[in-house]
Amino acid sequence: MLRTALLLAALTAIILLIGQYVGGTAGMAVAFLFAIAMNFASYWFSDRIVLRLYNAQPVDEAQAPELYRIVRDLCARAGMPMPRLYIIPSLAANAFATGRNPRHAAVAVTEGILRLMNERELTGVLAHEISHVKNRDILISSVAATMAGVIMMAASMARWGAVFGGVSRDGERGGNALALLATALLAPFAAMLIQMAISRTREYAADDSGADHSEDPEALASALLKLGAASERVPLDASPQTAHLFIVNPLSGHALARLFSTHPPLEDRIERLLSRARRR
Repeated sequence: MLRTALLLAALTAIILLIGQYVGGTAGMAVAFLFAIAMNFASYWFSDRIVLRLYNAQPVDEAQAPELYRIVRDLCARAGMPMPRLYIIPSLAANAFATGRNPRHAAVAVTEGILRLMNERELTGVLAHEISHVKNRDILISSVAATMAGVIMMAASMARWGAVFGGVSRDGERGGNALALLATALLAPFAAMLIQMAISRTREYAADDSGADHSEDPEALASALLKLGAASERVPLDASPQTAHLFIVNPLSGHALARLFSTHPPLEDRIERLLSRARRR
C-alpha cells in the first residue's frame, strides 16, 4: 500500500508540475483543483460509466444461481457484503469489479468466461475480483486512471503553450518554451508508466488475497492459464482507459498493448500462485 501511495503522489506531482509550467502558481492551483474535481466524479460515477460501456446486464439469483452461490460464499469468507452481479454479453472470457467501496460494488463477468471455466476455476476468478473490492483497489485504480487522464489533457495544453512561447512561473514569458515542451511530451509517458505500476501492484495483491479467500491458489492459476489463451483467440472489444479493471488484459491480442500492459505477465502470476500452492 505504501508503494501505491507513493505512485499516486508522483501522479499528483506531475499534474502540479504541468500546471506550474503552463500558468505559474495560479496554473498549479487550477490543475490541482481540476484533479480533485475529476477524482470526485470518478469516485461517484465510474462504476455506472464502465458497466454501461460494456452493456453489462444485471442478474438476480434466479437468473444466475451458480454465480450467486459462489459470490455469496466468498463474501461470507471475506466478511463483506454481497456486490451487485452483472453479465456482459460477449464471447470473450474476462471479468472485472467496480464500485467505490464494498457497500457499493459490482462484479461483472462475460458470457465467455462462464462457458470457459469450471466451478473451481470460476471460484478462483471471483475470489480475485472480490479481493479487489475488499482491498479498495477499484477506487485506487479509478483515481490513478483519472489523474492520468488529467495529465494527458494538461500536457496537450502545455504543448500549445510551448508553441506560443510558453508561460514561465507566475506569468513571466520567454525562456521556458523548451522546458515546457519537454514536460508536455514526457509527462504523459511518465503518467502511463506510473498507472501501469499501480495496476500491476494491485493485481499481484488481488491474486494473493483471492487465493486466501478461495483457499485454492491452483484454481486461480488454472483460470489465468485458460484466460490467457482465450484472450488471444477472442480479445474483448475494450477501451484502453478501462483495460486495467479486467482480470487479464483484454487488449492482449495487440502487440503494443502487451508492451505497455497494465497487468503483470501472466506467466509470473501463475508461477506465484503455484509456488503458493506448493507451500501449503
